Amino acid sequence: MRVATWNVNSVKQRLPRLLGWLDERQPDVVCLQETKLANDAFTELLDEELTSRGYQTALHGEVQWNGVALLSKVGLEDVVTGLAEAPGFPHPEARAIAATCGGIRIHSLYVPNGRVPDSDHYHYKLAWLAALRAVVAAGPADQIVCGDMNIAPTDADVFDPAAYVGQTHVTAPERQALADLMAAADLHDVVRERWPDERVFSYWDYRAGMFHQDLGMRVDLMLASDPVADRVKAAWIDRKARKGTGPSDHAPVILDLDVAPDGDIGPVVPPPSAPRVGKKTKLPQSR
Repeated sequence: MRVATWNVNSVKQRLPRLLGWLDERQPDVVCLQETKLANDAFTELLDEELTSRGYQTALHGEVQWNGVALLSKVGLEDVVTGLAEAPGFPHPEARAIAATCGGIRIHSLYVPNGRVPDSDHYHYKLAWLAALRAVVAAGPADQIVCGDMNIAPTDADVFDPAAYVGQTHVTAPERQALADLMAAADLHDVVRERWPDERVFSYWDYRAGMFHQDLGMRVDLMLASDPVADRVKAAWIDRKARKGTGPSDHAPVILDLDVAPDGDIGPVVPPPSAPRVGKKTKLPQSR
């Protein structure tokens, strides 16, 4: 079974690329984030295309912002939208959806950004993660928790730790919240465990040529519980989907269970041609 997660940064804007990617990679389950469409608009836009490809669809969307979805060829049972006891900002946002697909409880998540350390939105992020931890802890043995987590787990998951000082995504409380989530259900960061010493990113800012210099961060995660992690045959980031015209600023993360159709092909496919290493770079928003 192939499970993928992708922050598409607007389904409507990414539609031709999304459909082409589905046909090329043939995922059995797809977790989408930042769909930026209400449920009826998503259905009107994509229902025929997805049905013809064999997907059932579960949606939790809102107009213009946020939005998550699950697409599945292997069943879609016990769908739950949102998180019990999760805070809003100020109202609940469309950031979480879960369902059982092929016998695995799969969570598609768009974790709040946090914006600025110690801001109201930052504390909302930490409270939201605590609510997620409670849901995952109460879940079954077989789980995949994935999506745009908006946290780089370690300094190895950003191109230059010094560039991120004073920024969200890398602070100790965020990383501790992620560690607590993983500990609550014995979750494994399967990409990092498979490629412990590799330069692996999933997000590159649109600005300042960040993608072409491979100045990115790894915030899109695939976390799997023990029984699921034992089935992993490949875990990788589909960098090809970030290339070309009109891409999302995120690349899909792909997990192959039991069988790897493309083999154990590497951490980032294709690898960057000329990563910029060893030079100081400021983040675009800091310039």
